[in-house]
Amino acid sequence: MFIDGKDHSPSGGEWFPSDNPFLGSAWARIAKGGVEDVDAAVRAADRALTSGPWPEYTATQRGALLRKLGDVLAEHAEELAHLEVRDNGKLFAEMHAQLSYLPQWFYYYGGLADKIEGAVLPLDKKGYFAYTRKEPIGVVGIITPWNSPLMLLIWKLAPALAAGCTVVVKPSEFTSASTLELIRLFDAAGLPPGVVNVVTGFGADVGSPLVEHPLVRKISFTGSDGTGRFIGEAAARDFKHVGLELGGKSPNIVFADADLDAAVNGVVSGIFAATGQTCLAGSRLLVQESIHDEFVSRVVELARTARMGDPMLETTQVGPVTTPAQYRKVLEYIAIAKAEGARVVCGGGPADGPECGTGGWFVQPTILTGVDNRMRIAQEEVFGPVLAVIPFRDEDHAVELANDVRYGLAAGVWTSDTGRGFRMADRVRSGTVWVNTYRAVSFMAPFGGFKDSGIGRENGSAAIEEFLDTKTVWINTGAPVGNPFVIR
Repeated sequence: MFIDGKDHSPSGGEWFPSDNPFLGSAWARIAKGGVEDVDAAVRAADRALTSGPWPEYTATQRGALLRKLGDVLAEHAEELAHLEVRDNGKLFAEMHAQLSYLPQWFYYYGGLADKIEGAVLPLDKKGYFAYTRKEPIGVVGIITPWNSPLMLLIWKLAPALAAGCTVVVKPSEFTSASTLELIRLFDAAGLPPGVVNVVTGFGADVGSPLVEHPLVRKISFTGSDGTGRFIGEAAARDFKHVGLELGGKSPNIVFADADLDAAVNGVVSGIFAATGQTCLAGSRLLVQESIHDEFVSRVVELARTARMGDPMLETTQVGPVTTPAQYRKVLEYIAIAKAEGARVVCGGGPADGPECGTGGWFVQPTILTGVDNRMRIAQEEVFGPVLAVIPFRDEDHAVELANDVRYGLAAGVWTSDTGRGFRMADRVRSGTVWVNTYRAVSFMAPFGGFKDSGIGRENGSAAIEEFLDTKTVWINTGAPVGNPFVIR
């Protein structure tokens, strides 16, 4: 682990394996942290928040350091991408593209660090001067998932550091290596000790103690809505702030007037890119009845061309599922869908060709038709390469189906009618709506969910506010003291 600027062995002396999903075998050992390690990391972060060089930095100096961290990340993007692929099995092409883009978060929030402003208040009372100032919220616990470890870390870390907070990171137990390497690189680049700490291990041993530690003032989490609910309840007991970016069951809505070539590509990318292991996956295809059969046929035709195999190869388009448990879960959901009456028109089971190696966890890109929106496959997050197809009649019906889930993270709309694009964006209840595109993200664009898809927003200028407290200061410039028992 990495605590207070130093490598830190686990207090219990235990380590556990990290598996390569393509090979199905261990490639690294990770420290198994516990309560003592969490406490050491949080106390290091608390010391760094109030003493040492970090609180002495001006906002401009913090910004300069963030830009330096962006340069370090850019320099090491390729090696970090290799670590991510070994840990989570996603395509090297995708991981390298992500890592090459992520320095922009540090440049963007480095630029915003000294643009955090309070305000002078135009009071209704004479004899007072009042103003507000923004202060770092305190020690932040960041808990990240296994599907895009560094991207989802940096979405939280860059604004937290720009705000002046200190951080303890708990990465997924399945994908800890790249986070450890990144923070060591940052340490070598001049990040003060204790500002960012990493404690590895399992949820019960590390995650829960981090959420419940009295010195932690905010938890920022990306993961399942079940875990998010537990974190929200636990954090509420100490009135901690939370940012929760949770699951989705996002609709990709295709109207008959859409550019069907573009829509087919968008639908396939929306669910089978990243092997469907992304919270914003377009896992429900809502397609207008008049083009249903033709469009589904075209999606199936393209999906069947997907090249599975070694995620390190440029020719691979679909990699393995990251963990054995997730592999089993995806196959179980396909079986449940079939039992409920859905029809498999593409895939539907494990992929075990020679290109998939000897021990990897591969699932065929799967497309299900005959799906009713009340089925579990339409309501529950699978987090795998499984697409549920649901027909709709008209615009009102599409909106009804799109909103008839407990999630509200993202949605796609495909139409040549500009007015319809705006209307659908207004009516679909999700934190992001893409029109004639899918999976586009930017450091400038807020991201987060409605309903059970979470609380708060990441990215964009408003993300810094998630890590700031507002203080109001009153100064008496000549108002009479008056009766001390009367509030004025």
